[in-house]
Amino acid sequence: MASSAIPVSRSASCDETGRARTALQALNFFMADMQAGIGPFLGVFLQQRGWTAGPIGTVMSAGGVAGMIMTVPAGAFIDHTEKKRLVVIVTGICTVMASFLILLSQSGWVVTVSQVATAIAGAAIGPAVTGMTLGVVRQRGFNAQNGRNQAWNHAGNMIGAGLSGFLGWKFGMPAIFYLAAAFGVLAIVSVLMIPEQAIDHRAARGLEGDKQDDAGGGQAEGFRTLLRNKPMLILAAALACFHLGNGAMLPLYSLAVVGAGKGNAALFTATTVVVAQAVMIAAALIAMKMSAGKGYWLVLLISFAALPLRGFLAGTFIEHWGVWPVQALDGIGAGLQSVAVPGLVACLLDGTGRVNVGQGAVMTIQGLGASLSPAIGGWIAQAFGYHAAFLILGSFALASLALWIGFAGLLRPACEGKRVENRA
Repeated sequence: MASSAIPVSRSASCDETGRARTALQALNFFMADMQAGIGPFLGVFLQQRGWTAGPIGTVMSAGGVAGMIMTVPAGAFIDHTEKKRLVVIVTGICTVMASFLILLSQSGWVVTVSQVATAIAGAAIGPAVTGMTLGVVRQRGFNAQNGRNQAWNHAGNMIGAGLSGFLGWKFGMPAIFYLAAAFGVLAIVSVLMIPEQAIDHRAARGLEGDKQDDAGGGQAEGFRTLLRNKPMLILAAALACFHLGNGAMLPLYSLAVVGAGKGNAALFTATTVVVAQAVMIAAALIAMKMSAGKGYWLVLLISFAALPLRGFLAGTFIEHWGVWPVQALDGIGAGLQSVAVPGLVACLLDGTGRVNVGQGAVMTIQGLGASLSPAIGGWIAQAFGYHAAFLILGSFALASLALWIGFAGLLRPACEGKRVENRA
């Protein structure tokens, strides 16, 4: 029975909770490169081996669709299981193994299988880490701890990308795969350092302080909760439009600049990630402070507004130096959302026992846009050129802004963050 799957954890000591918080930050640091792995470098890696923009975008979209399909089942499983640490370990191993497949063969079906497997693993690892965080610090401390987690995650992405660029330049692109494997091992070590007794599995699903466990079906209840929650529906739609434009920006900009002979493949791709992630560190910490004081509405409004400007700059300046403004805007948008979206969903579903199903449901709708973006962007670029592709992709976020501003009267009270506190 579902009710027997999550026993109430005994109270953790302050020392265990402190160790768990530190280990969560280390896990977020190392899992960043483990999750991304060859991801940002995949386009130029395949381009060097004769692939064109359209097929590259298609295989990336195949992975996105697979991840999108799995996010709700993964969230439901995380709600019901007390083996959250094991989920991270298994998915981490699968991610590294899937990436190594591409080293063995760059045939279409091998690359597609690798991307699908990586996306499925990523669909589980995200809710697992979010659930563990909520289980360790509870709703009261989630905003602050999630902000720190995201800052460490972006730092891991930045350092991992920098090392990947250096190793790819010095030893060739295959060296990037080995770096991802090393980060994967360190991520597994980090998750094992989280004391199991420090995780309250009832709090991890949004049932903090509730005496009766909900024995209903996790996935079905999650859908009903989402459909009844109008602010969450608007959030999901706005995120879908945003990621429909945002998802293809980074790989396409790398392809455009490198394809024009204006940058080394490994070093330029690394620079795009390093610049964005450096800005994301600051953006995540700022989002944590803004959410605590003013709620989530303004944070998300700023994040949506960054993409149209980013698309305009990318379409206007396809130059090596363009990476700085283009990717800085990526850092602002993604960094703010990395804190605001999980925090808002956890707040909206507090007390339902379906927090991770809700996280997965929002990620599914959001992933619909992100999964279609590389294919749409890739074929637009192939048919009309990179300049047109960036301008069109950037315009998709105008729909996000229209939704967010148009429904401000409904969204502002839901986003005001009554439960958001800037302390753990």
